[in-house]
Amino acid sequence: MKYTQLGRTGLRVSRLTLGTMNFGPLTDERDSHTLMDAALGAGVNYFDTANVYGQSAGKGRTEEIIGTWFAQGGERRDKVVLATKVYGNMTRDGETTWPNHDRLSALSIRRAVEASLKRLRTDHIDIYQFHHIDRNTPFDEIWQAIDVLMQQGKILYAGSSNFPGYKIAQANERARQRGSYGLVSEQCLYNLAVRDAEMEVIPAAQDYGVGIIPWSPLHGGLLGGVLKKAGGGARRTGGRAAAELAKPEVRAQVGAYEELLDKHGLEPGEVALAWLLTRPGVTAPIVGPRTADQLDSALRAVDLELSPELLGSLDEIFPGPGPSPESFAW
Repeated sequence: MKYTQLGRTGLRVSRLTLGTMNFGPLTDERDSHTLMDAALGAGVNYFDTANVYGQSAGKGRTEEIIGTWFAQGGERRDKVVLATKVYGNMTRDGETTWPNHDRLSALSIRRAVEASLKRLRTDHIDIYQFHHIDRNTPFDEIWQAIDVLMQQGKILYAGSSNFPGYKIAQANERARQRGSYGLVSEQCLYNLAVRDAEMEVIPAAQDYGVGIIPWSPLHGGLLGGVLKKAGGGARRTGGRAAAELAKPEVRAQVGAYEELLDKHGLEPGEVALAWLLTRPGVTAPIVGPRTADQLDSALRAVDLELSPELLGSLDEIFPGPGPSPESFAW
């Protein structure tokens, strides 16, 4: 496994992030533990989750599964850089959310941290991430709550997720004025098919020393060889990939992408991950394997070298927006 610094910090993390959103609703506890053992055994030390993960298995269930894995010992917790998130409400579906049990007020943050620590069976969270912007809570209040938690040793760093570029700037400027450390990471939707982050999010993150952690690197399976799998009798595509493939222009792009990689003898999913690892500002894409084979494929991407010629061909199929701010003007 290869490692890199997380943004401007001294924290060393693996070039892949183990995403755990499937743990609970799609992958049972035993298989989730097996996948975490395999990832850690391969050198993946960056694990990502969120307080609301669990979906049909119940909100918080994913953190509980990680907690029971930590409880097995074997230096599991000491070897893992643990990231979780706060913002969403933990109310059961169909129930009314009680005031101050979601978003980013100081009260909500305090309650959410304590609940996550209990579910995760740990005394600290390495990277505590804001899952969304909170338009009703000023950054002064947010940083005051985070500073207290840092002083208590309950969290070590703060990160963001789904923030626009100007909010990354606002958050870190207000932190600087307070003498707080500010954001060290940003999780955003970024892949070959969706390159909007190159307009403002990534430039802002680079200027502030914020590491980019792309989520959905295969765009819901669209970049994982979806057409080839369908032709081979694999199960029907669903979700985001199915909606995108219904668009003729997208289907043509995906077809050209798979044809190009077939000529090079490369696997589409591995190339999509390897491409992200070449992008400026990217620390570690999030992979969410459901099986050992999917994890092995992601691990191979770390060592995959893409030639300048292939990178140029990928840009032709999936053109980015171009350099910022020039792309806004000419």
